[in-house]
Amino acid sequence: MQAPTDIVETLTWLVDIPSETGNEDEICSAVAARLDGLPTKRVKESLVVGQPGDRPLIVLAGHLDTVPRQGQDAASILDGRLWGLGAADMKAGVAAMIHLLEDPEVMEGPYNVVGVFYAGEEGPFDGNQLADVLEGVPFLSEASCAVVLEPSDGELQHGCNGAINATATFRGSSSHSARPWWGENAISKAGEWLAKMHRLEPIDYEVDGLVFRQVATVTTAEGGVARNVIPGEFRCNVNLRYTPDKTVAEAIGDLEGLCEEADLLEVEDVAPAGSVDANHPFLVSLAEESGAPRAAKQGWTDVARFSEIGVPAVNYGPGETSRAHQVDESVPLDQLSTVWDSLRSALTS
Repeated sequence: MQAPTDIVETLTWLVDIPSETGNEDEICSAVAARLDGLPTKRVKESLVVGQPGDRPLIVLAGHLDTVPRQGQDAASILDGRLWGLGAADMKAGVAAMIHLLEDPEVMEGPYNVVGVFYAGEEGPFDGNQLADVLEGVPFLSEASCAVVLEPSDGELQHGCNGAINATATFRGSSSHSARPWWGENAISKAGEWLAKMHRLEPIDYEVDGLVFRQVATVTTAEGGVARNVIPGEFRCNVNLRYTPDKTVAEAIGDLEGLCEEADLLEVEDVAPAGSVDANHPFLVSLAEESGAPRAAKQGWTDVARFSEIGVPAVNYGPGETSRAHQVDESVPLDQLSTVWDSLRSALTS
């Protein structure tokens, strides 16, 4: 079955509503008005559409916000793709959610389907309103399964990496740059460690037959007070992406081992990994209906938030991850059709 032609109109409509992180009120209100025939509950700038019932509960989840505009024009269609800010990440997934929730066969099928449209995903971890929604709408924790419709390259992407940011501090002592022997340069002190981190290779771990990669990267550096002063302190942010088979404590232990040369290591924030739940009956059905290959999600997504509350989840949505956040962001319309059709078939069979 082809996707209804008006799903493209819906995606165009969504792309043309500005919704950069922190400015989601307009798009949240627009989606609420569009779906006002269904039970809705608003949480801040986020929206839950649907309610619990006596059938297994399936959650469709997608974020409403985009990264900041980079000069993109209004939505346009060319070469079988829809172009515009947020087209891939992830308004195509949101368009599919809207049409599934508007479909009587889906809503009257074997599952109780609830949509979660949330704000703040593209911003800081603690500003992601999915956390507020999951806390404010307790019945969501009773869901049988969740599908996060982030772009997934035509794959069923299971689990996700956890993420830790930590500050590695190297300490020396300041002095006049004309007499460096009176001090210790904290920046050059870190040189051998930085070279080690530069050479660091990803480590592969197999989880339920899927290969995830653990990687650690220095992402920011800060040190020095003036051009003529030997720096007494040098700070680097280290970003660790760890695999779903590890606990947070184990991942922090790995990070401590990598940064043992530093004088101080301070963990700044932690995002948990998402578990792999490929054998859940609905996800098995979705795999059969879609024919999509199984893959590991290399990176962090909100699958992890559902894992935290014990709800099996998967990443499956239209679009290529490589197009996200690009000036020329776009989504293939055939992928929009495929994802909509596959989810519709799984939700009605």
